[in-house]
Amino acid sequence: MGATVRGERPRLREAYRKPWKLTLAGGGAFWVTTVATSLTPFGAEFRAVSSTAYAVVIVGALLAGLLVGYYVSYCLLFYFDRVPTKNPILKSLVLSFTVLIIIQTLATLLHHGNTVDYFVISTVTNVPRFLSLGIFVGYLYNRF
Repeated sequence: MGATVRGERPRLREAYRKPWKLTLAGGGAFWVTTVATSLTPFGAEFRAVSSTAYAVVIVGALLAGLLVGYYVSYCLLFYFDRVPTKNPILKSLVLSFTVLIIIQTLATLLHHGNTVDYFVISTVTNVPRFLSLGIFVGYLYNRF
């Protein structure tokens, strides 16, 4: 085991705590936005098209928000210079919408039935979620 510089270990420990703080903030924003949008007619239509119960949407949104929030936080912290733009909010939005595009593509390919309606409704429902997650993670990037 090599010698460590004094003060290096606390910085390293903090570097691994920061993604979890940002994950919780982004996942929380994703979940709150899901609860708000699920009460709209678009949310009801999305649940009807996908044949999903309300409780499944709420629990699934919490898990998905935490998963996407961790991905965005981790990439923002450890690959900050590789993401285009200089503003952390824009960087996290780029990462968040990259995940949205991947998820929308996979969900549309796997969906059976009227694919165009499903794509439009799920996009309208998902854009606010990923937007809020990206804004919260990017805003809190310099705060933590």
